[in-house]
Amino acid sequence: MNMQTATLAPAAVADDLPLLLATRPKPRYNFPKALHHFRELIKDKENTAEVAPIFEALPWRGAYDAAVAFLSTERAQAIRASEPSLVAILDDHAALRKLPKGSLAHAYCDFMEREGLSAQGLVDELDKYRRPDQYFNDQADWYFRRVRDTHDLMHILSGFGRDALGEQCVLAFTYSQQPALAHLFLGYAGAYEIKRRMKTKAPIFGAVREAQRMGKACPRLIEQPILELLATPIDELRARLNIKPPVLYKQAHAMWRAQGIDPYHLLPPEKRAA
Repeated sequence: MNMQTATLAPAAVADDLPLLLATRPKPRYNFPKALHHFRELIKDKENTAEVAPIFEALPWRGAYDAAVAFLSTERAQAIRASEPSLVAILDDHAALRKLPKGSLAHAYCDFMEREGLSAQGLVDELDKYRRPDQYFNDQADWYFRRVRDTHDLMHILSGFGRDALGEQCVLAFTYSQQPALAHLFLGYAGAYEIKRRMKTKAPIFGAVREAQRMGKACPRLIEQPILELLATPIDELRARLNIKPPVLYKQAHAMWRAQGIDPYHLLPPEKRAA
């Protein structure tokens, strides 16, 4: 890590935390619960309160093993020491803007500022649905916080926008990185809803499958040194991480635009006006 990236890191983390508390609940599938909350989500797609229970019902069952395996390495502990809080790093746009132009840092700031987003904003939104019994003071908590905090980085690196199809593609990409069944379920269910509503010939499911393959080809992002990634030219970084530009997602957008449909609204202008 060079001095330029080191200035972004906040204070060090505690060294005496256990890797994984034995009191953490064992991840279990609850398909009826997932289906119930998904049906409620379909009724009101803006009701984000229905999303967290779906992830509780369809968790990443190998998450604890992945966390412990990574945290048991010297590399993980070095990253943990230099990056105790990705939120603090990612929301310091003044420091990020000092990194080289063309780097992931600048692409990230451009994206977040354009979309009116912040890393802390995502934390605040998800904390609305987090119960007191879901907080654990162990090193695995640091690992799982990175699952949350790298979401927008995945948008930028993968090339998928925040449109309806882009969000489904990011879910599929994320499934291959962090295989919570909820990611796969929501990604393909969302793709089905787009296909059903649009009655389109655009390659919706193909785009989602392509995103899933892209995520599998990429090393697990939460286990990468984010400070180092932020300082790297984005094109060079995508090549290093085996992330190729999405083809079918862009093809779907091109088909919609040719029909006068904005991919970020997915309704023809005359229908939106009604």
